[in-house]
Amino acid sequence: MSEKGFINIQIKRKNSIRNLVLTLIVCSIFLITACETVMDTTPTTPTVPTTPTTPTTPTTPTTPTTPTTPTNPTTSSSTSGVLCDVNVSDNSSQSVNFSSIYAWNCSDTERSITANGIPDHEVGTFTRTQIAEQTISHSFPLAPVLTDAAQELGGPRGTLAYALNGIKFDPGTAGTCNDSGDDCSPAGGTGTWSQEALGTNSFNFGEDFNNAHVQPGGVYHYHGIPESYLTKLSGGQAEMTLIGWASDGFPIYARYGYSDSTDASSDIKVITGSYKTKAIPDANRPSTDLYEMGMFSQDWEYVSGLGDLDECNGRTGVTPEFPNGIYHYFATDTYPFMTRCVKGEVTADNNRPPRTNSTSLGE
Repeated sequence: MSEKGFINIQIKRKNSIRNLVLTLIVCSIFLITACETVMDTTPTTPTVPTTPTTPTTPTTPTTPTTPTTPTNPTTSSSTSGVLCDVNVSDNSSQSVNFSSIYAWNCSDTERSITANGIPDHEVGTFTRTQIAEQTISHSFPLAPVLTDAAQELGGPRGTLAYALNGIKFDPGTAGTCNDSGDDCSPAGGTGTWSQEALGTNSFNFGEDFNNAHVQPGGVYHYHGIPESYLTKLSGGQAEMTLIGWASDGFPIYARYGYSDSTDASSDIKVITGSYKTKAIPDANRPSTDLYEMGMFSQDWEYVSGLGDLDECNGRTGVTPEFPNGIYHYFATDTYPFMTRCVKGEVTADNNRPPRTNSTSLGE
């Protein structure tokens, strides 16, 4: 083969190789483009969105049914076993010329007292009427029943309460004044404004240091805290002291009580009533220039929460004698000084009138 022919053959080979390479390059480019096109156009299977769970509609809480307050709800508390066997004859008081005799006894249903009405402690000097022996016999429910109504007692309304020594509690007075205030009588008259015995400088009922005086007939009785008797019972200590029983059968304490009515370990405090004098005197009242506010029972109004007690100077709570709690009254240093109404059931026997509609002290 000639040299020229050989060269032509080599050139043809190079051209063939070059063409092959170009063809390969073109094919490669085509394949790459085709693959990208396929990748771009093949849709990715979309993730099926999770169907949102329908939110659970919160259950509307059932509005609790407000219990209907009964017209006359009652709560019974037994006082059995507390001072049910007491028999005393005491002549220790040098200021009284008689022995104080009293006895307490309990049956299955009642607590009863018999007494001669003579105090067993020091008393003041009385010039109008002297203390005389009485014949006292009274009974109280042994299981008193608390109601939602208040009934005023005392004086002609019926016996309110007795102290443990057989002395009557009777905080009101028979004294009255007329509208003009120029006709006032400690024994009652034509007026309708009821005179107060304690906390007043306008009327003198002759009370001694025991907040007590003597009614016609020689009946010695308490209008407020019986100071000498309280000292005798408590030993002069600031402690919660049982001093008597109300006609509805609930106990009466004097001056001191637990700061937390439900906790016998709480501090002892002076208990206060929840009354205040009215901002505006009632119509036709005697002028305040003659008698300042507070001189008449009608001058006072009950304000719930003002003090520690309800309108009858009572509350429900624990006491030394009743650690599980009981409704009880207080004799206080503030008006009304002593319970003047009862919250327990009363009956028509033993000078206790049948319960009537609720009354409001000071009205």
